[in-house]
Amino acid sequence: MIQNKKELKEYYRQDLRQSELLNKPFYYRLLDRRYKFYKTLRRTEYYCNCKRGPINGLIKRILIIKYNRMCNKYNWSIPINVFGPGLTIVHVGTIVVSGKAKIGKNCRIHVCTNIGNAPSHGKDGTPTIGDNVYIGPGAKIFGPITIGDNVVIGANAVVNKSFPSDCTIAGVPAKVISKNTSNGYINQK
Repeated sequence: MIQNKKELKEYYRQDLRQSELLNKPFYYRLLDRRYKFYKTLRRTEYYCNCKRGPINGLIKRILIIKYNRMCNKYNWSIPINVFGPGLTIVHVGTIVVSGKAKIGKNCRIHVCTNIGNAPSHGKDGTPTIGDNVYIGPGAKIFGPITIGDNVVIGANAVVNKSFPSDCTIAGVPAKVISKNTSNGYINQK
């Protein structure tokens, strides 16, 4: 969660670095939808978490409206204060994330992904996902589970139980298919 201007810059810079937009020419970045989205996401988080006062309240409301319009345009339901720095959204398409989920740094997420709540023993539970996680297209992750660091979640996987760090999981329901994640999916720049 962004708490100050320094963290705002770091989160935004890490998003651009992981999305490979940092080294692109400025005019290229202006045309890329992700560049605008990351900037609006991180500024909205900053103004919602830190800034107080009437002028900042107005800026906050304007940013929330702009952010919601962007999410609707790209068919993304991504609440603020869920993803750590280094978020990479690969394509435009349906992405639904619960506002209660917590996802670490350097997450790469594809289309048709759902990260949500699931009732468990009378309580709703949401996933906690670690750092450097690759989430393939069509993955469904739900329930009060924990996914470790350096995990690759395969396409169309249904993840409803916890998994340790440093593994590749896939299938319906998901299971560990490899203990080695050095296959190039996890990009630690």
